[in-house]
Amino acid sequence: MRSSNFNTYYDNIDANLWRNLCVDKGVLLKYEKGDLFAEEGRSAKYLGYIKSGSLKYVVYASDGTERVVGLEFSGGFVADFPFSLYGKKSRVSIVAVTPCEIYCISAKEIGSKMKSDAELYRTIAESSMALFDTTYNRYIDLYIKSAKERYCELVEKHEDIFSIFSLKDIASYLNITPTYLSRLRKNNSE
Repeated sequence: MRSSNFNTYYDNIDANLWRNLCVDKGVLLKYEKGDLFAEEGRSAKYLGYIKSGSLKYVVYASDGTERVVGLEFSGGFVADFPFSLYGKKSRVSIVAVTPCEIYCISAKEIGSKMKSDAELYRTIAESSMALFDTTYNRYIDLYIKSAKERYCELVEKHEDIFSIFSLKDIASYLNITPTYLSRLRKNNSE
């Protein structure tokens, strides 16, 4: 079954519950381009629903090179999930690619609440499994799909991705060079 969502874990979570939780109980925060929503090596403070804007999840190679491992868009969720709920240090940085407005709710508060709320705990467990499934499928795709197939799927899911993210970020996300991505774009537009 093909997902219509860019991040397929949305197909397996109660998105309305998470959105309502963030909007009703959270606070609307603004992030400028380049601002950090979460920083590698620190426990993330918030889970959020993105009212507007886009963000990228990045890690850094041993040589300091930035690698994009995830993308989030307006109408989606942003979090170092589920690690922030347990106060664990983030292994990624989450960076605003455009100015963003995000309804943020305290990860610490949700983490504490889930200890006494069985329904919330179940929802978090289901959401964690859905995120794992998406991440695992993306990992497998790196081995079984060609760069061209991954590129075509990416553009199919988000046609205007090149107007939001830089060529360098998209290439990193696809695990290819910017030069090769340019070639794929050129060959697929003919």
